[in-house]
Amino acid sequence: MENEKKTDSREWELDAETEYRFELDPGTSLAIKLVQGQAEVFGTELAEGKQYLFGSECKASVFTWQGCVLEISHPSTEYVSEETPMATYANLHIAFEQMRVRALNAVHGSPNSDDDSDANAEPPRVLVLGPENSGKTTVCKILTNYAVRAGQDWSPLLVNVDTSEGGWSCPGAISAAPVHSPLPTCSPANPLGSAATSAPTALSSNALLPLVYWYGHTETKRNPLLLDRLIRNLGDNVREKYDADPEGRASGIIVDTPSSFASSSSSSSSSDHRHTLIKSCVDAFGINVILVVGHEKLNVEMQRTYGSRLSVVKIPKSGGVVELDHSYRERVHNYQLRTYMYGQVIEAPPGISSATLGGETMTDLVLSPSSVVIGFDDLTIYRIGEESMAPSSALPIGGTRILSEMQPVLIDPAQSGSGLLNAVLALLAPLNPNDSERYDEEILDLNVTGFLIITSLDIQSRKMTILAPNQGSFAGRTAVVGSFEWQDQ
Repeated sequence: MENEKKTDSREWELDAETEYRFELDPGTSLAIKLVQGQAEVFGTELAEGKQYLFGSECKASVFTWQGCVLEISHPSTEYVSEETPMATYANLHIAFEQMRVRALNAVHGSPNSDDDSDANAEPPRVLVLGPENSGKTTVCKILTNYAVRAGQDWSPLLVNVDTSEGGWSCPGAISAAPVHSPLPTCSPANPLGSAATSAPTALSSNALLPLVYWYGHTETKRNPLLLDRLIRNLGDNVREKYDADPEGRASGIIVDTPSSFASSSSSSSSSDHRHTLIKSCVDAFGINVILVVGHEKLNVEMQRTYGSRLSVVKIPKSGGVVELDHSYRERVHNYQLRTYMYGQVIEAPPGISSATLGGETMTDLVLSPSSVVIGFDDLTIYRIGEESMAPSSALPIGGTRILSEMQPVLIDPAQSGSGLLNAVLALLAPLNPNDSERYDEEILDLNVTGFLIITSLDIQSRKMTILAPNQGSFAGRTAVVGSFEWQDQ
């Protein structure tokens, strides 16, 4: 075993302010051990002597400020780079840290130091924009992890409105959670770490309780009106939270966005949707800093639109960002849905006996979902708007939609072409019994309590089989279906 380990692992010595980058092929895994020195993965420090496991086609890097020695099992692609944007990201963190301190002093009524007496006492509320494959999520993780590591008990609110990524839950969702401990990186199936809704809460990295809303599609242009409403719902909840917790508010907000917010399109309607959704984020979360990752034209555009009332800062894109194709993204969605149901399972490389996922023991991240047979009438299922809706520009002149893009449409599972077999459903929180008035679109304003998969439909018996991560009754509950499907293979 010892010889096998020596054969499969080798040491890399990194100079100060360099980073080791790696990419994994499907079905492979990688173990990294910090032998000596200091090192971090996207802002999360590695503990010396501990094996860290990576899998599911993970693409990441290990950065060191002071130099280090790493022991690494053989990956698919690897190299060391001396050119990194980490100094810029660290300077941003320092600026945001000063904003947090001033905001907390204002809450406590403490005077600020003389050199910043005229400075604004607002905490950083940051919107991160950038094109596809620019590393926006990595920037968000680094800034969040640095804030958590600052030793000031900060718990910044990390918001994910990138529906193609899904954040802590499933692809198709938008979510927000206050982060109390560094977010690990071990797999693209958990880009922001695991949440307590689908993983053991005994683990610090899983003790997150995100607020989740369901959009149900990868593309923002599919139903921008719905996404706009959900972003504003998320913002309303954040405002309520911070009205009751002014100290927590001082930690600030970091918002990760989809690449479609940055892509300029020849279609005027797409461009309008893009600007509307950026404005939704700015308004909903009270944004006071916009970071533009490596995109000159977008930076000029944001300066022109928002530069007079908030800070717009262009930051460099890391040279380590990997170009991801459509098939890779589809495989990641499959990893995410499987991980949501079964937990994170990554086989250690040959010769590695004990390794951890993001610092947590591997066996703790295995789940046993339950398969339940229920009647068609037990669960009320809706789809928002028509399944395939022509754009407004394609309607006849003077024509209007018969069905609104925001209209919940009841689905009968017994009807042929219901599209429910293998569909991902978002289980909604119950309606508030204290609300005397009901309205048609009320379910759009309900957050998500979990996700289900319909694995079989028995139309003759009017029964369906549902896969869920937790056991429980679904009688009388409401769910919404989007365009995601998943088959357990």
